Amino acid sequence: MRVISGLRKGHRLNTPKGSDTRPTEDKIKESLFNILGHIQIDSVVLDLFGGSGSIGIEFLSRGAKECYFVDSSTKSISTIKENLIHTKLMESATVIKSDAIKAIKHLNNKKLEFDYIYLDPPYRHSDLLFGVLSTLKEYPIFSDNVLLIIEHESELILEDNIFDFNKVDERRYGSKRITFLGRD
Repeated sequence: MRVISGLRKGHRLNTPKGSDTRPTEDKIKESLFNILGHIQIDSVVLDLFGGSGSIGIEFLSRGAKECYFVDSSTKSISTIKENLIHTKLMESATVIKSDAIKAIKHLNNKKLEFDYIYLDPPYRHSDLLFGVLSTLKEYPIFSDNVLLIIEHESELILEDNIFDFNKVDERRYGSKRITFLGRD
């Protein structure tokens, strides 16, 4: 796994040991960022269920101003920090060990607004995904033009309108699907 483009292009990234995470493959990550196009220079990103931090690091490498990484696993938090140090992006990052719902509430108390929110919850836990989306509706930690990017199993088809978010795009990559949600 590596950084695909931007300031830190080519840097190799570690993944947490064990089978608890599913790092996003480089070809899917490259496709995702091709779909997104230019990343706003002043954008703030939230990488929930951060895993290795690969997605948030890619945002930072491509010009995002700041990224918050959240994961509940000690192994993942350690790996995210190692990857941020290796890519020299730690100064643009905040790493939080917490479950996603508590983190959203905490970030809301800090009055933060995110332009991109990347969600990659454990597969086959749609209740967790819907809980996070419901919490985001209740604690709106996003800008008016937010884009939610959800990586999930391909069998899960999200509705066109869910918790006041609207489906903007959806792509299937074998057993994975990426759904893009925005606001009206």
